[in-house]
Amino acid sequence: MATNENLPPNVIKQLAKELKSLDESPPEGIKVGVNDDDFSTIYADIEGPVGTPYENGLFRMKLILSRDFPCSPPKGYFLTKIFHPNIATNGEICVNTLKKDWNPSLGLRHVLIVVRCLLIEPFPESALNEQAGKMLLENYDEYARHARLYTGIHAKPKPKFKSGAISESTTALNVDPTNASALNTDLKNTSAAVLSSACPTANSNTAVRGGQEQQPNTTTPPALESGVGGSGVAAPAAAVVKKQDGPLKMQGDKKKIDARKKSLKRL
Repeated sequence: MATNENLPPNVIKQLAKELKSLDESPPEGIKVGVNDDDFSTIYADIEGPVGTPYENGLFRMKLILSRDFPCSPPKGYFLTKIFHPNIATNGEICVNTLKKDWNPSLGLRHVLIVVRCLLIEPFPESALNEQAGKMLLENYDEYARHARLYTGIHAKPKPKFKSGAISESTTALNVDPTNASALNTDLKNTSAAVLSSACPTANSNTAVRGGQEQQPNTTTPPALESGVGGSGVAAPAAAVVKKQDGPLKMQGDKKKIDARKKSLKRL
């Protein structure tokens, strides 16, 4: 179960919206994943851009958010080894967007796109990997050979992030409490249970109202017979059915005749 105690609730809510947007409409060549227990760490798989030494590679990175995000920028690290001027041997990323050029209005989407662009156009002037920076400035072919070698060894495709995982995580945080599929399943199960209890047999002609069995609306109410003193006497219940059988009808008629005879004798 997601706890996310490392970030304030308002930050989690805003962050969850961004993550859901990235999941539903990911930037080109980037797929985002999350840690269900801690939204302060965001993972992303970046495809090596075509035409660069990182082509055909898949690079996993992470962004670590502080409690005062977005007032302060996240820290970025490559988890996949890469030979790049602006990425240190420990994976730390050096890019102005995550430092002096940071703006609280910038979102995760912008950060991820900038990091991928860094693979297309490195900045050797602000190199964290001095060997890669120097090699890029003095001998690009040698730099590209090293970068391709690292890519072939370390940047092999990894298992993809589970589809829909971000939506599940954000739903668990009640950011979007509506889960259409689960709701529809519950409704179907509830409807089936109600129908099953209300209609125990497929051919039953009896409806249930208020916990008591009622005859269908097609039946007629019991006929009242006038007795001595004008009192009403209800006809036998056996005579009130949807489809009356011949014998039952005859019995009812006979009882009516007998009742009339008794009344005449008393007179």
